[in-house]
Amino acid sequence: MRTEWVAKRRGQGNVTQMHYARQGVITEEMQYVAQRENLPADLIREEVARGRMIIPANINHTNLEPMAIGIASKCKVNANIGASPNSSNLQEEVDKLNLAVKYGADTVMDLSTGGGNLDEIRTAIINASPVPIGTVPVYQALESVHGTIENLTPEDFLHIIEKHAQQGVDYQTIHAGILIEHLPLVRSRITGIVSRGGGILARWMLHHHKQNPLYTHFRDIIEIFKRYDVSFSLGDSLRPGCTHDASDDAQLAELKTLGQLTRKAWEHDVQVMVEGPGHVPMDQIEFNVKKQMEECSEAPFYVLGPLVTDIAPGYDHITSAIGAAMAGWYGTAMLCYVTPKEHLGLPNAEDVRNGLIAYKIAAHAADIARHRPGARDRDDELSKARYNFDWNRQFELSLDPERAKEYHDETLPADIYKTAEFCSMCGPKFCPMQTKVDADALTELEKFLAKEKVTQG
Repeated sequence: MRTEWVAKRRGQGNVTQMHYARQGVITEEMQYVAQRENLPADLIREEVARGRMIIPANINHTNLEPMAIGIASKCKVNANIGASPNSSNLQEEVDKLNLAVKYGADTVMDLSTGGGNLDEIRTAIINASPVPIGTVPVYQALESVHGTIENLTPEDFLHIIEKHAQQGVDYQTIHAGILIEHLPLVRSRITGIVSRGGGILARWMLHHHKQNPLYTHFRDIIEIFKRYDVSFSLGDSLRPGCTHDASDDAQLAELKTLGQLTRKAWEHDVQVMVEGPGHVPMDQIEFNVKKQMEECSEAPFYVLGPLVTDIAPGYDHITSAIGAAMAGWYGTAMLCYVTPKEHLGLPNAEDVRNGLIAYKIAAHAADIARHRPGARDRDDELSKARYNFDWNRQFELSLDPERAKEYHDETLPADIYKTAEFCSMCGPKFCPMQTKVDADALTELEKFLAKEKVTQG
């Protein structure tokens, strides 16, 4: 749908949604987002103009269905996919993309590091995706020098960043906030630096004793992003990798730098969201969200989890969904899903499904807690269907209809049970929702209780 929309904007220098919003223009993408979010188009334009909302929409990703990430819109969920040298291939990644979209991913990040031609894999994913695609260009930059970090040059980074932009990537994780003076701050950590991209930049700085090239060349990256409308996802290279390391000096020092970079990008009308921590105890989540809003002038916050405990490998989609729901409640704009395989291996299709559903639950719970208009409508409709024993309507309204029906049918598979007034938990004689109290009976009861109260008085 965007082919005609972007045709009239190509070649105009700065083609970002923020640039048009600050000129008072409501683009077709803003109008589309307004309809999806059931919000006024003027509000969308104002939020994009002030930097509190982004619409990741590269002009070369024309099959994109525009969406918004920001505190004024619904809480969003990102799914990570990507081929590695040890597992996966192009078709498998496209299949994961389709599965992620099926189960409600609002954006998808291609984190491929090998397993095939990275350009071909990325192009196939973009061509197949109706949702925004994000990447981490540092990974391919490292591959371009055959894995030797010390050989990377600023030009290597810029070349890959522009290549991703040309291919249609809608947002890129740029690890520009980790500075050479931040590195000594990780000494007291248990898990050190856990960001893959951040680790690459840290090793480069330790070897060369020079400042982060993504920081020193940030203006060059801005110029690339302006030409294609690529949004910054400012990477948190010093995010905590365990609850012990949460909210420490290293994390907060980088956050302050990310705030400075946010405002630098805004000077050139380039859209920004800021990435946040992955492991945070429950009592520190509110602090982290509010601190990011303060340091980064309310740019949308995008967090990985966070995991609220470190003792459940294999179940980290649960430990992190707890933190994600809280983060969304406090104002986080997008949640990056965590699968059961987190910390253990590359997720398969079932892991993608489980991670996404856990995070769709977390995001929806956050929307309800924030009292977003209409957020609870689906819950109320499902509850009515449940009370009326309308099993097929229950399945239809579920986040994962196939799984809901599968679990119901394990014990009561026959079609006759789709209209039965019981399930296998209580059986036909003990379901409390069979106790239907009509209005007349309640009226009579109220009269009786009123009379009793007077008599006792």
